[in-house]
Amino acid sequence: MKTTSQKKSNRLPQESKLVVPPAQAVSTAATDKRDERLPIDSEARKQNRTLPTEKVLTLLQQQDRRLWELAEVVGKWIWVSFSEQPAPTVRQTLAQLGFHWNRTRQAWQHPCGQFRLSSAGDPHEKYPTYCPADTRTN
Repeated sequence: MKTTSQKKSNRLPQESKLVVPPAQAVSTAATDKRDERLPIDSEARKQNRTLPTEKVLTLLQQQDRRLWELAEVVGKWIWVSFSEQPAPTVRQTLAQLGFHWNRTRQAWQHPCGQFRLSSAGDPHEKYPTYCPADTRTN
């Protein structure tokens, strides 16, 4: 029977070493992805996040009527969903108005001054929902 020291000595030196890719290959892959986000006025965005639901809907309608038509009010929050990734200018408009991307729900959401931590269930089951474009004709 081999002792512990004999077992260790029988190991090949390459078995205990990790193979790490060259640093140059890693850095070029990271620099290939460019930040395509357009500039946003962060102070105005912060203020917009505290606006009430009706005011945000009015701003959304003034900025881009197509976004207003896609909007859904869930409780007091506003959600905007797309079937495909929107253009950078659309994302900039939403971000400037105070919306943020929710990866879990796959929607742009605006808290309308009602900041909450994420909920475990679907908010559609807990809060009333409506689409402003369906209820109003302007």
